[in-house]
Amino acid sequence: MERGTIDAASLPGGIDLQATVESGQSYLWDREDGRMYEQTAASGGDAWYWTTLRVDGDPQVVRVRQIDTDLEWEATFDAEGHLHRLLGLDDDLQAIRETAPPDAVVDEAYDSYWGMRIVRDPVFPTLISFICSAQMRVGRIHGMQQSLRREFGESVEFDGGTYHAFPTPESLANASEADLRDLSLGYRAPYVKRSAELVASGEADPESARGLDYEDARDSLTQFVGVGDKVADCILLFSLGYLQPVPLDTWIQTVIEEFYPDCDRGNYADTSRAIREALGGEYAGYTQTYLFHYLRSGGREF
Repeated sequence: MERGTIDAASLPGGIDLQATVESGQSYLWDREDGRMYEQTAASGGDAWYWTTLRVDGDPQVVRVRQIDTDLEWEATFDAEGHLHRLLGLDDDLQAIRETAPPDAVVDEAYDSYWGMRIVRDPVFPTLISFICSAQMRVGRIHGMQQSLRREFGESVEFDGGTYHAFPTPESLANASEADLRDLSLGYRAPYVKRSAELVASGEADPESARGLDYEDARDSLTQFVGVGDKVADCILLFSLGYLQPVPLDTWIQTVIEEFYPDCDRGNYADTSRAIREALGGEYAGYTQTYLFHYLRSGGREF
């Protein structure tokens, strides 16, 4: 076992670990105490969070918790550098906030969850988890991903426990639609299977979107079954390091209607461009994520 400590006080803007991994950005982390995405879990306290990733092709486990201003971690490998990437620890939150509009609701959102960072989850699991996200509450989406892990993921022994890696593209491609429906994926089952088949066969790779101009990258991801513009924006924002996307979900549509009505242009592409500009351009995805979590958590009543 490898372990270490990251001095969160030294990070630009600190960190709120719970908000980072329980804000609807990621469905690939879980809490050791079983309370992930519980509305009653107002504080993560010193709860351990865990996830898996592949390092040189092998599944690895990493756990992290926040103790005051420190992040303590344990892993099956030397994970500190990976945690900086996975949790966006090198993002300068203060500089990013300065790009946001000086609006009351934006200030309320940042103040309420200051230290929340944007994750960079592995891309294939992110693709699958957001294909599963359509018309679903965050708890249900998260539960689906844990079910996929248990049913189709490799087991990894760590610190006396058994963890399950996220399934490989090949594993999901070989699953039957009936098996996937049994995990409550519903109509999303064939989308998950077909998208996994595209990756497993080499016909398409979500990683190939990385480095393209933003809108070209979004278009590239829509080749996957079940991926429209909103899901593509989520993959870019929460996996591939693009910080400008503003996924137009129900909460952000409400933000537009209530606070930025001039940004509603009647279609996704034009509305997306307008709200990105209104929320700060290059880092609009950060402001969007703060607004999403603040409003979803009951920060304002509409």
